[in-house]
Amino acid sequence: MKGKKSSREFIEPSFIKPNPTSPKEPAMPLNRLLRTLGLSALVTLGADALEVDPKASIRDASTSVLGINHIGLSVRDLDKTLAFYQQATGFELVKRERISGNRAADKLYGRDNIAYEIAVLKAPNMLLELTAFKHNAGTTLSTMPVQGPGMTHTCFQSPAAESGYEKFVKAGARLLSRGDRPVDIGGYGVTYAYAYDPEGNMIEVEQLEEKALAQSGYDSTWVVQNHPMWMSQVGLATHDIERLMAFYQKVLGFAPYRAGDYDANPKLDQITAIDQVALRGGWFRMNDTSKVMEFWQYKKPATPALKGRRDITDLGYSFSIEVGNIQEEYRRLKKLGVAFTGEPVYLDDFWQVYAQDPDGNVFALRQAVDPQSVYSVNHFDRRR
Repeated sequence: MKGKKSSREFIEPSFIKPNPTSPKEPAMPLNRLLRTLGLSALVTLGADALEVDPKASIRDASTSVLGINHIGLSVRDLDKTLAFYQQATGFELVKRERISGNRAADKLYGRDNIAYEIAVLKAPNMLLELTAFKHNAGTTLSTMPVQGPGMTHTCFQSPAAESGYEKFVKAGARLLSRGDRPVDIGGYGVTYAYAYDPEGNMIEVEQLEEKALAQSGYDSTWVVQNHPMWMSQVGLATHDIERLMAFYQKVLGFAPYRAGDYDANPKLDQITAIDQVALRGGWFRMNDTSKVMEFWQYKKPATPALKGRRDITDLGYSFSIEVGNIQEEYRRLKKLGVAFTGEPVYLDDFWQVYAQDPDGNVFALRQAVDPQSVYSVNHFDRRR
């Protein structure tokens, strides 16, 4: 990689895909890693110190966590936003309906007489859900800064021959990244760009050449099924990466596989549209290859702390973690101090309950009523 390396040890971020055939590096104990990086300790869970382990993945979970089930967007104009994502992604619209006078929905969102319209798109590896709450109809739109705070983006990946970048630009995406083409940051067959949807929600697009596809979780049958695009991540920007990663370590029940400092790279400046950007990153591997939870703490410019309290229906992103036993996970996480909006409820194809992390990001636990549902992680991640 060109550009000045940080004076601290550098562990490549998630968009630099590891070669699965290369020798594995031994896990570095967290206290040693953090001393190297100049970070404070993340967390101690019982008698075991958390480690950043290159081999760590959801397969190591001590919980019933199965993976990422959906990315949610609370939007103001459902027609316009849905048309944008349908044109750009080609994802199948599997449901669109209006909800009101539903006691389970009232309980799920913690509001009486809640009314909303929801549209559910099915990507080949997860769901994308767009929800327009009636009480948000007059809300002022805002643009998510690249440094956050909050869930800043999700990522849409595609083969370079079926460029997702071109499709999003054609659909009307407003580019954040500099230039008129995606950025090749390292010559390893992947290009990147950030952009905004019609309501100011940030997205990342990644285009993968042949040599990178096999490492990305790409399934060649997706093209045959007319699915040349998929989704890959939950992206969270935080003012305190140690605290937030410690929280999700407890929620997920396994260690992050990568962490590091990243700065002095002009290609990253192009992607983020920030001169001399500097940040810290960390990642949890949410299936064998294609899904991750990604954490950034921008140092220049610094990611601010969230001001005020975010309602779970506010405009912007949310996401869900599917579990095998929602009642068990609900009880476990309540004991750990996770704040839920209520108890799990049965709505549509899932038992669901919403919560917020220490930064105020909205997430849900979900359990599919039918474990073999085509909307379950058990279907999406069949190769796990």
